[in-house]
Amino acid sequence: MLGEVNNDSMSPPRAMTLQGGEGHAAAAAAGRAGRGAAPRSRSMPYFIENFTLIRLCLQYLRVISRLYQNADASLPRVRVNFNFSKRPLVKLKTVVNNMFCFRTRTVYCDIKALLVKTLVQLFVVAKCVVSAARSRWWWRRRGGARRAHTLLLLWLSGCGGYSEGRRDGDLHIGGIFPMEGEGGWQGGQACKPAAELALADVNARSDLLSGFKLYIHSNDSKCEPGLGASVMYNLLYNPPQKLLLLAGCSTVCTTVAEAAKMWNLMVLCYGASSPALSDRARFPTLFRTHPSATVHNPTRIKLMQKFGWSRIAILQQAEEVFISTVEDLEAHCKKSGIEIVTRQSFLSDPADAVRNLRRQDARVIVGLFYVVAARRVLCEVYKHRLYGKSYVWFFIGWYEDNWFETNLEKEGIDCTPEQMREAAEGHLTTEALMWNQNSNQTTISGMTSEDFRSRLNEALREAGYDIDGERYPEGYQEAPLAYDAVWAVALAFNKTMEKLEKSGLSLKNFTYTNKKIADDIYEAINSTSFLGVSGLVAFSSQGDRIALTQIEQLTEHHYVKLGYYDTQADNLTWLDRERWVGGKVPPDRTVIVTELRTVSLPLFACMTALCIAGILAAIALIIFNILHRHRRVIQWSHPACNTVMLCGCCVCLSAAIALGLDGRWVLEQHFSGLCAARAWLLAIGFSMAYGALFTKVWRVHRHTTQPKVETKKKRIHGWKLYTMVGGLLVVDVALLTAWQLRDPLKRSVETFPLEAPRHHDDDVHIRPQLEHCASNHNTVWLGVMYGYKGLVLVFGLFLAYETRSVKVRQINDSRYVGMSIYNVVVLCLITAPITLVIMSQQDASFAFVSLAIVFCCFLSMALIFIPKVIEVIRHPTERAESGRGSGSGSAPADEERYRELVKENEELQKLIAQKEERIRVLKQKLAERESAAAGVTQGTGGGDRVLADLATATSDYGTSTNYTRSSRASVSDLDFSESYL
Repeated sequence: MLGEVNNDSMSPPRAMTLQGGEGHAAAAAAGRAGRGAAPRSRSMPYFIENFTLIRLCLQYLRVISRLYQNADASLPRVRVNFNFSKRPLVKLKTVVNNMFCFRTRTVYCDIKALLVKTLVQLFVVAKCVVSAARSRWWWRRRGGARRAHTLLLLWLSGCGGYSEGRRDGDLHIGGIFPMEGEGGWQGGQACKPAAELALADVNARSDLLSGFKLYIHSNDSKCEPGLGASVMYNLLYNPPQKLLLLAGCSTVCTTVAEAAKMWNLMVLCYGASSPALSDRARFPTLFRTHPSATVHNPTRIKLMQKFGWSRIAILQQAEEVFISTVEDLEAHCKKSGIEIVTRQSFLSDPADAVRNLRRQDARVIVGLFYVVAARRVLCEVYKHRLYGKSYVWFFIGWYEDNWFETNLEKEGIDCTPEQMREAAEGHLTTEALMWNQNSNQTTISGMTSEDFRSRLNEALREAGYDIDGERYPEGYQEAPLAYDAVWAVALAFNKTMEKLEKSGLSLKNFTYTNKKIADDIYEAINSTSFLGVSGLVAFSSQGDRIALTQIEQLTEHHYVKLGYYDTQADNLTWLDRERWVGGKVPPDRTVIVTELRTVSLPLFACMTALCIAGILAAIALIIFNILHRHRRVIQWSHPACNTVMLCGCCVCLSAAIALGLDGRWVLEQHFSGLCAARAWLLAIGFSMAYGALFTKVWRVHRHTTQPKVETKKKRIHGWKLYTMVGGLLVVDVALLTAWQLRDPLKRSVETFPLEAPRHHDDDVHIRPQLEHCASNHNTVWLGVMYGYKGLVLVFGLFLAYETRSVKVRQINDSRYVGMSIYNVVVLCLITAPITLVIMSQQDASFAFVSLAIVFCCFLSMALIFIPKVIEVIRHPTERAESGRGSGSGSAPADEERYRELVKENEELQKLIAQKEERIRVLKQKLAERESAAAGVTQGTGGGDRVLADLATATSDYGTSTNYTRSSRASVSDLDFSESYL
């Protein structure tokens, strides 16, 4: 059984003990089981065997009196190495330390240390009394010279500073174990017993460290770098000289390893995963049996690729080990094309950081923190509902299996164990393999991993841990690493000793300035490779442990192994045991489903049916127009213009159907062609239909503004009407061609804000999109087209208003043409601006535009052709030559008006004849009077009467003329009446 060396020269509150001991064969076997007695040490002073308790007490009283006489003198160091239980010694030290709590380096501190040593030595002597009594015969055989020699040894041991463990066969290493503290990693609770087991097994091997025994001097660092540095300095500046340092906790290892190179000391870390420790330039003497935290990152990346996660978030504690791990993870993510949506860090309270994760819609979250902080994080995860079927958490795998439900009240966490278990369900962990997975494989110590587990559990039970209740101390997972670390030290020392023997040196020749032996130790550790209880132990060129990574998932409050990943071979061994909350792999983000907004299918079907019906009606009217082209009612309405108008209506109705076509019917690569077709169909159809109406009203206006004689002489030719429509079409073609060549229409997508899912699925949100036809300078082109069409519409409206009451024989449907123009203008002026406003509402926009087109076409066709159809139906046998019809649908009313005009004309002719006869009579009288030779006075009076009569007649004529002009028999009416004569 190994003994513990007492390093009392360190600061009293943290006095360390050194266990040591050697055994014969029986003791070695007992030591392998963790128990057994050890024989007396060969370094036991002779005065213990030959002097009584009284003489020893007197000798130490002499030493004390001398110290009181010279308080400033350096105090002698009295040390003894015995194999007895350390517990009484520790109790004695604790009592004295509680009595003397000051730590200043004054004479009182020296006295305090002296009292501690004295009490220890008195206890040692008392322990030896029993054995001395049993061997009294030994006293009688010793002579006076022997006793005198013993007195000299007593003086040397008491005053000369005899120190325990100074034998030539002892090798000493320093141990820094994090046992207590708040926060950080207190893995020394399980790692220190594992290291003690390893030390006992190593010292029991006769083929290792031949002639030497290995001792470890340990103390608690509390996982604090400052305290760890203090422990290291105490180990270095207090004898015996240390050959190597064992350390745990990344922050402490960072401090110790960076400073140890100044003393040429190797540092072997059994519990440090910080990636920063892989920097050989900064830590040239560091090795570790704990794999680097960066070994987890390739495993995490592999899992993300396996499950299709490309968007993650990181939550870390503000410690160097986790900062450097996150930097390495970011590099791996960048290389693999994985997006890190946010990186949150915290010191002690993770509430704000967890809240920010929810704001960023983080779904796959990598958490890097110590176990104490992990419990706080998990409680906040429960409060913010960041768990369940929509979330995946990656935690560090070296926590204990029940970490999420222990120490809750002690750490002030306001979540119940049930809530913590609910929040922890389904999370993943990655950890380097710390236990040999082959439980039947014998390791270098002669044990299997299960044998070691049994011995470790027994030692922890003796230390007061409830192992049977699965209440494991912190560091239980890393205990095999500490065990194998001691074995790696022993094997490296053994290899170094063999090399030094060739040059006549030994490890006892090592000093803190001896770089040669330090280099030999470095090479030995670097080349060490063996099968330990944690698996194959080997070190990379950076001093890192080469190990596989294990993947686990918490399922029903127990961890289930999912697989293993070999970073070196890039090989993932998957066991297909994963179970996800909700039965499916959680997505890495809120799933955004892009939904194309299309025209409602019933609406599109209805409008298409109306448009097809309109096209069929237009075709039927074209046939009607051709079949009855010789009838006067058709001839005098310009059938060619009517045919052009009907063709234009067909094209416009086709454009309305094209407006309803969208991504549901047309592929994305063909959408640009659809956009061009819409523009060309609508523009050409409008110019043809409206152009024919505009041409008719233009000819009516020209006919009424020309003199009557010219009107009678001129004949309206069809080609002149075609010229007007052709001119409008030429302008359209020019504009559309320029638009198509310079800035063609193409598919553009309007994206709308996210919409809530229809089925209340938290993982899915809908992002609506709407297709539009647009170009780079769409506003400019639309402005030009709308301006041109608007001028034509306004001008047509003006002509229709000017000719609203005009009837022309050559264009007998001019009034209905004007009404059609009114309808078209009003609908276009309303539809165009409203369409620009509601263009983001596909159904409303399509319905509004298509209905406007349908109304314009149907109303125009009805106004122009229904009267003609009725007339043809009423007079089916009428010929073009003998027909008297007016060509309009209101022939009886026109005939009545005609009769009234004829009667009025006859009355006017009679009145004019009477007035002309009277004027002739008056002119005759005036001529007779002029020929008479009368007197001046008489002649003057007679002339006045004749002039008065003439004025009266003229006035009557003027009245008749005015009446004639004020009558309804205007020139146009007269022309219109001629059509009936």
